[in-house]
Amino acid sequence: MTSGKNKNWKFPKVVFTVFLVVFFVLYIQYAYLSLSPTIYGINMDEFASRRSTFSNTLMATRGSIFDVSGNALALNVSSYTVIAYLDENRGSSGNIPFYVKDKEFTAKSLSEVLGMESSYILELLNRDVKQVELGPGGRGITELKKDKIVELNLPGIDFIETQKRYYPNGDFASYVIGYAKTKTVINSNTQKEEEVISGELGIESKYDNELKGTDGYIKYQRDRFGYKIPDTKEEKVEEKNGNNIYLTIDSNIQRFAESAIKEQASVYNPEWMFITVMNAKTGEILASATSPSFDPNVRNITNYENPLSSYLYEPGSTMKTYTYMCALEKGTYNGSLTYQSGSFEVDKEGNRVNDWNPVGWGELTFDEGYAYSSNVAIANIVKTFINRDDLRNCLEKYGFGKTTGIELSRELSGNLEFTYPIEVAAAGYGQGITTTPIQHLQALTMIANNGVMLKPHIISKIVDSNNNKTIYESKREELGQIVSSATASKMKELMYNAVNASWAPTSATLFKIDGTTVIGKSGTAQIFDNASKKYLSGENDYVFSFSGMFPYEDPEIIVYAAMKKPTHGGTIGISKATTTVMANIAKYLEITTDNNNSKEIITVPSYLSKDISVLQNTKLNAIIIGNGNKIIKQYPSSGTKLIEGDKLFIVTNDSNIKMPNLVGYSRVEAENLLKLLNIDYEIEGYGYITEQSIKENEEISGKVVLKLKNKGYIESIKESENNK
Repeated sequence: MTSGKNKNWKFPKVVFTVFLVVFFVLYIQYAYLSLSPTIYGINMDEFASRRSTFSNTLMATRGSIFDVSGNALALNVSSYTVIAYLDENRGSSGNIPFYVKDKEFTAKSLSEVLGMESSYILELLNRDVKQVELGPGGRGITELKKDKIVELNLPGIDFIETQKRYYPNGDFASYVIGYAKTKTVINSNTQKEEEVISGELGIESKYDNELKGTDGYIKYQRDRFGYKIPDTKEEKVEEKNGNNIYLTIDSNIQRFAESAIKEQASVYNPEWMFITVMNAKTGEILASATSPSFDPNVRNITNYENPLSSYLYEPGSTMKTYTYMCALEKGTYNGSLTYQSGSFEVDKEGNRVNDWNPVGWGELTFDEGYAYSSNVAIANIVKTFINRDDLRNCLEKYGFGKTTGIELSRELSGNLEFTYPIEVAAAGYGQGITTTPIQHLQALTMIANNGVMLKPHIISKIVDSNNNKTIYESKREELGQIVSSATASKMKELMYNAVNASWAPTSATLFKIDGTTVIGKSGTAQIFDNASKKYLSGENDYVFSFSGMFPYEDPEIIVYAAMKKPTHGGTIGISKATTTVMANIAKYLEITTDNNNSKEIITVPSYLSKDISVLQNTKLNAIIIGNGNKIIKQYPSSGTKLIEGDKLFIVTNDSNIKMPNLVGYSRVEAENLLKLLNIDYEIEGYGYITEQSIKENEEISGKVVLKLKNKGYIESIKESENNK
């Protein structure tokens, strides 16, 4: 019985069969894992490589932007993000914990430095995480603010260092330089998120590829402890730092322009206002200042177009220069012939052109008509001396209606459309067509260079920062003998009369300066309103402009300035800004012809670490802060050229600095001094300082609030001029 039962027992066979099946499945799986390059859709070679391969980006440093003398206008600096370690498992060293233990004390200590409420910082410190960033006030802080935090000796507080773009002069040639900001991108080599600095406006954007350089990387195999495996291949590509760009901007001339524009804009409150200065002999842009503007460090920007190359508007009477030039060049012009000023019928339909003085000035010669800024003179010229096609061909030849090719982004070409007689006459005196400021500057080079037109430039050179070799250098670029020397000479004569003749009745006479002879032409252009399809008719609804050069005999400097819709004053605002800039340039470059009344140009020396007594004989207006005997800071820095009597801010080694008296200072002067003293400030209004929240000689605590008002507003509103 027993043996029969054993004979029929099938359990061993079942077990064996199951074992055999399992073994076979495992064998197949092993073969699959061993032989197949892809397991469950995953490439095992790549998977293994990623697990054992270390890859890191070698970040390229973005190139810097300099002025023509090598002063930094844009550069990379280290910035820091404040982090707090909250994990108690980090332990301690003696009595010093490696994490934030006293959260309330830490929050209170950091609140003033970071400009954040201590309650909000405490909220961050109470989060259930191992570490936290103390933003927004603790993001992107400077080395100076980091040092202040380090001095607090707060346990558990640390910093993450990053690079950011810094503009040491703040609001200074901002539309030329532009700005760059930090972005987060995925690196194609490492597939990791990384922060990069990318240009978004001006030279920073136009030459982003030149400036940003090329990142490198390093790859190698590592063991499970993170160390490089010996005798394994290492792949390394060195980074190539970005190129440095040197502009043609002269920081001293730029400072003249910035100061004058901001001062007059605060008085006349135009929609916009700018002034650009060019070297007449090379075509290099020496300065370009604009209001409104922005500080690229904070990007308080309201408009993203550069007025120099991207503003289109009807230019007005400054175009009369080129209509006269066209008639001169054709050989039909006779300046001694006369015409009847006041009004002129241009076609059979009865369309008329009127002078800005509707009754006219009687019979004038055509030469006189230029100085009088007579529209009727232009209407007669395009009917008698030249025709429509002549005018269009001339304006195109002189560079209007097309881009100049200056090294700025989004340059516009303008419009030269005119067909009917009334449109041709209007185009001749700058209405119904549109131009850009840079086109005017380029065209003026013909007059300054005996008929030869120069291409404008704003980049001086590009230097490879890796080996300091110059890879590009701009040179004087002649575009040809566009008009004859005789034509250019005659235009200089006409422009001289417009500014300097005692009988000239127009606003161009407002642009005379002492010390040198300015020649030029003013303009007052109506503004077309696209909504109403009509020209605006308010008292100051114009674009007031000036195009000129000096000295008369052999022009070295070309200036073009314009202002749109001031609240009052007409041409006065732009004339004050322009004459101030031209007078300062004439003294700075020593091209004055009258030295009797000119002030001395002073190159600021370095006063740092010197005794305060060295200032006794200075011809500058030294504003001394503190009662110390040694100088520890100064503004402007050494090498800057100032005019006798200009302000020089000096900070002494007095540890108890009191609040200075800023009443009467301009906005620019106040900002420079407060930045020098590291005082936080807030500005309300425009013009000059009339009130300050921290009184003179009081202890400086917290932020000072400055209130500004237009100095002499009531007096300036009473000023009058004919606007034409």
